[in-house]
Amino acid sequence: MADIVQILTTNPLARQLGVPQPTDLRRGRELPSGPVVLATAGGPGSLVRQTLDLLGINPLDALVDTPATRVTETDEEGRTREVPPSYPSRIGAIVLDATALTTVEDLEQVRAVLRPALRSLEASGRVVVVGLEPDTAGAPTAVASQQALQGITRTVGKELRKGATANLVLVDLLTGTPTTAADLASTLSFLLEGRSAYVSGEILHVGHAGDAAAPAPARRPFEGQIVVVTGAGRGIGAAIAETFARDGAMVVAVDVAAGGEGLSKVANRIGGHALQLDITAPDAGSRIAGHVAQRFGEAARIHTVVHNAGITRDKLLVNTDEERWASVLEVNLAAQIRINAVLLERSLPGGLDDGGRIVTVSSTTGLAGNAGQASYAASKAGLLGLVRAMGADPRLAERGITVNAVAPGVIATEMWGKVPLVKRELGQRMNSLQQAGRPVDVAEAIAHLADPATAAVTGQVLRVEGQLMIGA
Repeated sequence: MADIVQILTTNPLARQLGVPQPTDLRRGRELPSGPVVLATAGGPGSLVRQTLDLLGINPLDALVDTPATRVTETDEEGRTREVPPSYPSRIGAIVLDATALTTVEDLEQVRAVLRPALRSLEASGRVVVVGLEPDTAGAPTAVASQQALQGITRTVGKELRKGATANLVLVDLLTGTPTTAADLASTLSFLLEGRSAYVSGEILHVGHAGDAAAPAPARRPFEGQIVVVTGAGRGIGAAIAETFARDGAMVVAVDVAAGGEGLSKVANRIGGHALQLDITAPDAGSRIAGHVAQRFGEAARIHTVVHNAGITRDKLLVNTDEERWASVLEVNLAAQIRINAVLLERSLPGGLDDGGRIVTVSSTTGLAGNAGQASYAASKAGLLGLVRAMGADPRLAERGITVNAVAPGVIATEMWGKVPLVKRELGQRMNSLQQAGRPVDVAEAIAHLADPATAAVTGQVLRVEGQLMIGA
């Protein structure tokens, strides 16, 4: 049977009728092809320019839309109108430093620099706004003006087309531990590159890493580092393992015995190590550490643990018994808590190293809920609370360990392919990018959070959903 929705979104008539067309997204460690433009609002600012310098990016100055800079344009029928000034060619990105913005009047400067840029943005272009954590901005007017950036950025993300994205980064410049260019570099690099292809409408928080600050992001940031990935035998887990291996990691791929064949194929393909393990086993944490110590030596330590393994047992809550309920919470939440507790033992051979990373895979279902998935939503929401609590733990901060989560939306996995046709096709077009994400999009977000250069980000949830059109 022909895919009716696909036909409606690919034939020439559909284009004429304005049916949204998915765009091939720019992916990987590639910057935009067009130039990066730097703009400011509220004052000159210096943090973003310093960060771009650190990344080796020489930006263009932004054009500003004012009555004096507009030009007259005549269409084919001889009608004239005033339009904003135009860039000489398509631009790849605009980065707006709004950290000095303090008044409602300053918001006009945001509009004035974004309008010309949005008209000239290339396919898969980027809009990145950098503002202050609103609660640190001072006077109520400054707090309100900084908060307004969230509404602007998320709206722009929903207005963009052709695979372009818009995201907001919040920094802290007004307390005793201000965010530095070194702290911001990894996040800004991620958002400009193709690695953030399926991230839009997000608010990312960057603090200060202190002594844990790392140099600017490298192309192979995990060279020689040990990374453990659970649920690595297929789908998103396999993509995570492949991405870390691409970036230099020695990967320990973990999955249950039933997935052993797929696990072996993944491990062989990336030159990694396979470990068949049920993560709900009481000794799962010690077995992971023991495997690392045996394979790499007693002095070896894990740099990153990626908790990807998870299950669903979908039924309406009214039809869910205690056994079905417990099985999901045990795999998706309780097992991770136990494993973390073991691997965080500082003296444990094969445990998590100082400066290490814990990244867990949650879900947008944990944020919004979903009919028939009460146990799954509970487990994924529980992970968000776990990450927030561990990210605020001063004992982990002293060791330079960060804890973060990603929350995928619709991702084109084998499981998603089993969803009924119409529901699947409609579901994957309910976001600003008009398509499902790929497993590699989740993997790239996880690798970003695990990067040694991302030391200033902890306790955060990074949604990989293409910006849902309904909701924030």
